[in-house]
Amino acid sequence: MSQTPRRTWSIKVAKDYLKFSAAHFLIFPDGSAERLHGHNYKVFVDIGCGLDEHGLVLNFKEIKPLIRAICDELDEHLLIPGEHHELTCEALPNGQSEIRYRERLYHIPTEEVIVLPISNSSAENLAGWVAEELARRIVHGFPHVTLRRLEVGIEETPGQRGVVCLEFA
Repeated sequence: MSQTPRRTWSIKVAKDYLKFSAAHFLIFPDGSAERLHGHNYKVFVDIGCGLDEHGLVLNFKEIKPLIRAICDELDEHLLIPGEHHELTCEALPNGQSEIRYRERLYHIPTEEVIVLPISNSSAENLAGWVAEELARRIVHGFPHVTLRRLEVGIEETPGQRGVVCLEFA
């Protein structure tokens, strides 16, 4: 071989318990929206970084709880895109949140609502939020790790998932 290949390493995590159930409705480009409904989402993660002195990217036993914690935080909530230009969510003094989109009006217990910094509650945007949150937790929890790539997939039904890949300098 005339050239030395460049090596990269990663770990892939896809466990049956890395899942969450959540409600949402997608808003389409024409302004129409799905009915409020739910999914049993599954989370898939691929983490790329250099090997440590022990030959590990990250210890599976240490990374799985981080992913599980994010899943648990989203589980059994209504996910609202906080950056959509027409959708509003206001916490009321009576413990309810008022969610408005055009002619729609929902009153949901505030403790059951999560407003995410995304523009729509698509699987792709959920993957992006989970990836950013997981990257933040990896950097905070493992300061010795230098992330090179983080890919997250959010599957809303079997065989159908939104995926994001974050690449770090």
